[in-house]
Amino acid sequence: MRGTLDLSVYLVLDPGLCAAYGMADTTRAAVTAGVRTVQLRHKTASTAEMVAIGRQVQAVLAGTGSKLVVNDDVAAAIELQADALHIGQGDMPPEQARHRIGPDMILGLSVENVANASAVDPAIVDYVGVGPVFATATKSDHATPLGFDGLARVVAECPVPAVAIGGLGAEHAGPVLAAGAEGLAVVSAICGQPKPEAASRKLIEAVQREQQE
Repeated sequence: MRGTLDLSVYLVLDPGLCAAYGMADTTRAAVTAGVRTVQLRHKTASTAEMVAIGRQVQAVLAGTGSKLVVNDDVAAAIELQADALHIGQGDMPPEQARHRIGPDMILGLSVENVANASAVDPAIVDYVGVGPVFATATKSDHATPLGFDGLARVVAECPVPAVAIGGLGAEHAGPVLAAGAEGLAVVSAICGQPKPEAASRKLIEAVQREQQE
């Protein structure tokens, strides 16, 4: 039985936005605030570079209960023995990713529309990232933004838990959860913020408020 991820506030590390603090210190701030899922995303890094950064992040996560997700790089995910691998629609078929990572690693998949969502096999994929909800500068090649109505339509077709992504902040916690997603995946709402720990706490508190209502 594979584990699960806390999708309520899901941090996606961006090397550019994290430059002022660095990925490890940004992670430390977020985890101190209570973030329990951290994805390492670095589109231009080699596998060796991903592994080196991943080890730094893992050192921060050790003993916190927080989990590491590696974006795209299957070899790095395997080398790091990461908790999860996350792939996009254009990376490789989920069946191939599952074959490579084995039965125990969590596998996440990006979905952009209802067709993507309805094609998800819950025997292979454990969760999906749905988006973008809004246009975002952190991913220049993103699909057409869904908005909250579109998010709800896609999530309704997902046979696995969903986390929303794309231009989201604490003020969006209500509509995201109302659309059926379990939480928000964020980049710039934490990375590059003057006080990443406070920014993380604001997100967590916003989600918890909505969950209690």
